[in-house]
Amino acid sequence: MCRVVDLQQAVLAKNDESAHTLRAELTARGTTVVNLLSSPGSGKTALLERELDLARRRSVPVAALTADLATENDAVRLARSGVPVKQVLTDGLCHLEADMLRRHVEGWLPDRTRLLFVENVGNLVCPASYDLGETLRVVQGVGFRPYVYTLATGLDLRGHVTNTPEGVIAEVEGAPGAVARFCDGIAVHAPPLARVESVEHEEVPATGDTAFSILASRTDGPARTLIPPDTATCAACLRELADPADRRHRHPFVNCTHCGPRFTIVTGLPYDRAHTTMAGFPMCPDCAREYADPADRRFHAQPVACPACGPRLRLLVPRPGDEGPPRAVTRDEPVAAARRLLADGAVLAVKGLGGYHLACDATNPDAVALLRRRKARGDKPFAVMARSLDDIGHLVRPGLEERGLLTGAARPIVLLRRQTGGTHAPHAPWPAGSVAPGSPDLGVMLPYTPLHHLLLGLPGDADGPRLLVMTSGNVSGEPIVTDDGEALRRLAHLADAWLTHDRPIHVPCDDSVLRVCDGEPLMVRRARGYAPLPLTLPVPVRPALAVGGDLKNVLCLGEGRRAWLSAHIGDMDDLATQRAFERAVAQLESITPVRPELLAADRHPGYRSARGADRNATGRPVVRVQHHHAHVAAAMAEAGLDGTRPVLGVAFDGTGYGDDGAVWGGEFLLADYDGFVRFGHLAYVPLPGGDAAVHRPYRMALAHLRAAGIDWSDDLPCTSACPPDERGVLERQLERDLNCVPTSSMGRLFDAVSSLAGVCHRSGYEAQAAVALEAAALTAPAGDTGAYGFAVRSPEQEDRTVGPGGGRRTGAASVPSDPASVPTGPASVPVHPAPVLADPAPVFAAIVGDLRAGVAPGLVAARFHRSVAVLVHRLCALARQRHGVDTVALTGGVFANSLLSAACAAALRADGFTVLRHHLVPPGDGGLALGQRVVAARAAERTAAAD
Repeated sequence: MCRVVDLQQAVLAKNDESAHTLRAELTARGTTVVNLLSSPGSGKTALLERELDLARRRSVPVAALTADLATENDAVRLARSGVPVKQVLTDGLCHLEADMLRRHVEGWLPDRTRLLFVENVGNLVCPASYDLGETLRVVQGVGFRPYVYTLATGLDLRGHVTNTPEGVIAEVEGAPGAVARFCDGIAVHAPPLARVESVEHEEVPATGDTAFSILASRTDGPARTLIPPDTATCAACLRELADPADRRHRHPFVNCTHCGPRFTIVTGLPYDRAHTTMAGFPMCPDCAREYADPADRRFHAQPVACPACGPRLRLLVPRPGDEGPPRAVTRDEPVAAARRLLADGAVLAVKGLGGYHLACDATNPDAVALLRRRKARGDKPFAVMARSLDDIGHLVRPGLEERGLLTGAARPIVLLRRQTGGTHAPHAPWPAGSVAPGSPDLGVMLPYTPLHHLLLGLPGDADGPRLLVMTSGNVSGEPIVTDDGEALRRLAHLADAWLTHDRPIHVPCDDSVLRVCDGEPLMVRRARGYAPLPLTLPVPVRPALAVGGDLKNVLCLGEGRRAWLSAHIGDMDDLATQRAFERAVAQLESITPVRPELLAADRHPGYRSARGADRNATGRPVVRVQHHHAHVAAAMAEAGLDGTRPVLGVAFDGTGYGDDGAVWGGEFLLADYDGFVRFGHLAYVPLPGGDAAVHRPYRMALAHLRAAGIDWSDDLPCTSACPPDERGVLERQLERDLNCVPTSSMGRLFDAVSSLAGVCHRSGYEAQAAVALEAAALTAPAGDTGAYGFAVRSPEQEDRTVGPGGGRRTGAASVPSDPASVPTGPASVPVHPAPVLADPAPVFAAIVGDLRAGVAPGLVAARFHRSVAVLVHRLCALARQRHGVDTVALTGGVFANSLLSAACAAALRADGFTVLRHHLVPPGDGGLALGQRVVAARAAERTAAAD
């Protein structure tokens, strides 16, 4: 049966009786109803779009009813799938009620409809879920046992509820009708942070209990639950924080069952105070009473504390002459003193949920420059924390989706397009120009801990900074600092003072970073607020660990149909990061049921992550997965594809080890989980000097010009940017092919065009030249539709000396062997003799012509972006013509460029393609481990079958 039909039925709305009646009527006519409920910007529309397309292609009669507060954008978008879609405007209600739903279903729903999707808006409680054959309950740490207690006692039921490593188990006895209402309602009104994926119930003998109680947690059995992410301070706790009459007034650690730390303080399962870093803080009598009172919001809230019994905040400053350890400031309240330091231009190390931040006043150019200089940050943009949306309205214009992300429970950094032509609003905070130089976006987050709210000021507080730079507290290239002693040592040359506390951080967790592209979230860095929630896999996998790549490392544990991704770890070129990786593996294994039987790694022979997998295999097989195949597989897995049909993966990034030893990165792969065929790629050009070409984009521009037969004239910006001595060495290097590995990288092509156009000649951080090129493109005048043309040709016309890498069928290798020994296997991907080549030489010739004609760099940048989108559409159409593939996955770090991603998706969808883009994991290397995990599972199956 089709995957969509396997979705678990869900109660349609809060009105239980009406909803049950309507569902029974629909079931009687053969219609299964699936209700999608989540917060704005969570990606439910994208999920619905994919499911509608999947159902249509499998001939399942399907329809969708989508609700929105005031707009019809979703209906227009979903109608492109060719299935019946109806839009309901809720006139301000945050969700559809059952009676409202009935009015719109009657007389509209086609008689043969077997599956009806209902998309609601704005409700964090989500009774609907996927049920793909495995039970997983994410209920610990969210107040679920207190919720069950209240539900049971309200129905006059007796029994008990307890935490176990497998989830929450409740036994109830009482009147049959009350027991039935308990079973029906348990998922409907669950706590705000609960994610109930399934509810199973069976009859057991009555025990004669006289009351309902919460039992001590059990520790036996395999871990089948997962602790939820840390969550932003809720409205009720914020009211207490600001209320002078409340005993938690200005308490920096106020929390309840609906908010506060979870993942970063958990030391084991089941989730009880003894298994958190709050174990060392005995509750005072008042907190103990709240903890034990079923009617209280803090009933069994494990991090509960107050000023009398909770963690203590301290402000530490260096001693005169830096003699001895820093001393505590005792004459002033720590937050007030810290605010004064920030206002005076100091840099503070601030201990947060998942590590230390380095903070300064974002409106103070000297303070921002000081932090940038101390951290050797170059021009890499900083993110800012604003007190409220009102403090950024003059800088950026967030849409509904961005607002939902900024104010939701996760509170990530959201990349927002800057307003152009804006002026200083009276009394509005304005960040220094050095906060995010050259970036078209401003990374913004809102306060998510009580301490953040206090730092930015409560009503009535003295004036202080309203915008703070908040960047990871670490030495550049190292993981975020979590240990207090380490913070004093490693951040001593970066910070002027430390605002710290004595609640230990067990799990490092950076801030997540997202942007919105075409109304959908695009994950850039997955960490706080999202990790460690699991992803559902479309195919079952055996227990395994995928170690990801060496850049933006994230690991993945998987078993059955679940994949647990770690938080962002960092770049593996530092010993501290490698140790952080080892700790992340151990920590995830401690709270999941996965005991890896195999490992998956990148094929790059020099990757530290891959070599680490080999060292720690202890007899287990290590499956090597090609870099770009893993990217495509990650997009497929995220979209829920089972791999029975191939997709065309457009994998664009800066670097990935190719099967021919070249640096790949501009790839068109016909792929499924079993393997891939290299359908096409950018024509090879030399990468002169390896990393030198990455850091100095003018080298790539000159290499492309030479490959295109264009002279290095002094009137070209990239030529003048290259010092004469270096230019001579570079010319000889290219002539003799010395240290010039061939590359098909789209990321390096963006670098080259950025330098050729005079936009960016030196890159101080990853993708700086490409980011600057995107920023320049946004300045182009409207109305221009020009684009440059790539030469698309067959490989026999290729006159370069480096071969194209072949179009043979490639699978996953169990060892990093010679490409010729890579196994092939049965799969849905056809074999094609050789890949199509996309030669950018005509693009460079046309750009040179434009530059000499006086065309502005911004217009050149915009035309180049359109050129790449045209190329993507052209090769996808060619692949469909030859192989019948109609699903395209846009993946790889280059597709974090929202301008390019939107242009490619629009062109492909207009031509009837189904387009997959990332929403749950990053398109770049932060999502690599997910793809490795699924590909390795298929490779292991093939090996087992062969044996």
